[in-house]
Amino acid sequence: MSPAFSATQVMAIVQSARTLGSTEALITGIAPLELAGQGDLSFLANPKYRDEVARSQASVLLLPVDYPGTPPAGQLWLLLDNPSVGLTRLCRHLEQLLWPKPAAGIHPSAVVAGDAAISPSAHVGPLCVVEAGAQIGEGTVLQAGVFVGARAVVGRDCWLGVHTVVAQECVLGNRVRLQPGAVVGSDGYGYDTVKGRHEKIPQIGNVVLGDDVEIGANTAIDRARFSHTTIGEGTKIDNLVQIAHNCVIGRHCLIVSQVGIAGSTTLGDYVVMAGQAGAAGHLKIGSFAKIGGRASIVRDVEPKSYVTGTYALPYLLEQKFQVLRGRIPELFKRVDRLEAQIGSAVPEKPSA
Repeated sequence: MSPAFSATQVMAIVQSARTLGSTEALITGIAPLELAGQGDLSFLANPKYRDEVARSQASVLLLPVDYPGTPPAGQLWLLLDNPSVGLTRLCRHLEQLLWPKPAAGIHPSAVVAGDAAISPSAHVGPLCVVEAGAQIGEGTVLQAGVFVGARAVVGRDCWLGVHTVVAQECVLGNRVRLQPGAVVGSDGYGYDTVKGRHEKIPQIGNVVLGDDVEIGANTAIDRARFSHTTIGEGTKIDNLVQIAHNCVIGRHCLIVSQVGIAGSTTLGDYVVMAGQAGAAGHLKIGSFAKIGGRASIVRDVEPKSYVTGTYALPYLLEQKFQVLRGRIPELFKRVDRLEAQIGSAVPEKPSA
C-alpha cells in the first residue's frame, strides 16, 4: 500500500499556522531535505540543517513559523510552531493507514482460559495464551504469540506486540504499548548465599504500569520481591532496558536504550536517563534530573540536576579521588594567591 496525499490533505493533517507557495504534486513519500524530490515531503526541525532548505527539491516543506523567504515555483511551505510535531501528526495518520487496527475477536489458535475476561472489542491474535483470571480491556490488541499470565490485568486500548509477556498478577493501565519481546513481570534478581550456595529468593510481588506507558523491544521489568515495581503514567522506556525489582519510576520519564536500574531505586517525575546509564540500588533520583549517557549513578541525585561521567577504579583509590575532587576549587584559589604573591615579590627587569 502506497498512500498519496494532496497538498490540501497534508495541510489539514499537520495543522500548519500559515502557508507559502503551492504545489500540484501528490505527496507519496517523506525524505530528508537533501534527498527529497518531486512528490516528497521534508521538514526542518534542527537549525543545523537550515542551509539545506534552499537546495531541497521537496514538493512540501514543514518549516518553523519564523523561517524567512519565499518558496520557489512548485514548492509549498507549511509553517508551524514545531515542524517535528507536524511530521508526527502526518506519520500517525500514515501508521493508521499502513497498519490498521485488527478486527475484534479471538484467533482460533489462541489458548484462552475459560474464566479469563476478554472484552468483545479486544483482539487476541494467533498463538496467544491468556491464563486463568486474566482481564483484557476494551479495544486492546494482542499480536501473535503474546502471553498474559494468570490474574494479570491489561487495560483498554493497549497494544501488546509480538511475543511480549505480561506475567502473572501484573497490571497494565490504559493505552500501554509493549514493543516486540518486552517482558513485564520477569522474576527479580534476588539470592541469599547459604553455605556457599546461592539460594533463590521468591519474588512474589508484581509490576504496575500506569496509563500511556511505552516499553521498548526486549526490555525487561522485574516483578517486585514483594509489593510492586511501578512505572508511572506517560513514561517512555526504550529498547534493551533493565529495571529491577521494587523500582519506582515516576511519571513522564524518558529512559533510553541499554539503561540499567538496580533494585529499589526510585526516580521522580520527568527524569531523563540517556543511553547506557546505570544506577545502583536503593537510590533516589529527583524529579527533572538528567543523567548523561553511560553515567554511573552510585549516590542520590538531587532534583533538576544534570550529572554525567563514568569510570572504574580500585575502591580505595576511587574514594581518595572523590575526596581530592572536592578540594580542587580551593586548590586553584591557593595557586592563584601564590602566583599573585610571587608576581609581586619579583622585581621588574630594568629596561634596556
